[in-house]
Amino acid sequence: MFETDALRLLVAVAETGSFTGAAARLDYTQSAVSRRIATLERQAGGPLFERLPRGVRLTPAGRSLHRHAVEVLGRLARAERELAVLNAGQGGLLHVGAFATANISLLPSALRALQLARPDVEFVAVEGPTGTLVRSLADGTLDLAVVSDYPYGLPSADGVTTTPLFDDQLLVALPPDHRLAPEPTVDLRELRDEAWVQSAYGDRPTMLADACARAGFSPRKVIRIAEWTGKFGYVAAGLGVALVPSLAARAVPAELLLRPLTDRTLRRTVHVALPATPLPAALKLGELLRETDLGRPARGA
Repeated sequence: MFETDALRLLVAVAETGSFTGAAARLDYTQSAVSRRIATLERQAGGPLFERLPRGVRLTPAGRSLHRHAVEVLGRLARAERELAVLNAGQGGLLHVGAFATANISLLPSALRALQLARPDVEFVAVEGPTGTLVRSLADGTLDLAVVSDYPYGLPSADGVTTTPLFDDQLLVALPPDHRLAPEPTVDLRELRDEAWVQSAYGDRPTMLADACARAGFSPRKVIRIAEWTGKFGYVAAGLGVALVPSLAARAVPAELLLRPLTDRTLRRTVHVALPATPLPAALKLGELLRETDLGRPARGA
């Protein structure tokens, strides 16, 4: 395998046309240049330079290796520049992740602010449950993630740190002609006879089940709809009501009403998670997430 320094010396000799010129450029002695070129020629399997009365010139083998050396050294130089920019937080590629409702407004708003502050930073965004995101941070796949402590609390992973951003309150989405529409807040017990629109199946814990259990009842009927857009369509048609995290408020159609619940303990905490050695751009994005004003009031009051 050819050493980088040897390839750099090859290029210098070829460009200056002599061992003496290469020695002066790279601060070597002429004898050191001769020895290293001789070693490189042994590795290459033959002469790389023709020795002339005045200077040297590349042999066919030397021209072939010189072409590859220039390409390799150029790539290494570009990599060094990219890493310097990346480590300074001024550019590079940032891999970020978030759970579904954090991708409605929270993370996009912060990424938009990051683009304005650091226009040379590019990002790749992924969506997933908190446990998957934390594991991706631990194995180096992600540089930052927005996670929550619902339903099982925050998972732990070596080197991953989490910082609370805010509490995400539960709201209830009602059709505009609902009997509780005039109320500024809604007691969940007033909705015990409603049909509920939610997405989870099987034994998976849900915010709806937890919230109703705390209010002392079980949902009378549950309509299983996977996507938020479908859930909102059923509520708009008057077929049921739905619990909506405040993070999802901006995705709710304008004709629906959002009301906070009287039990303000029904919430989850949203966190920003970072690996052990975060990139400067990830730290900047974390700051912007803390500064993001989502404006999540109930609507239609």
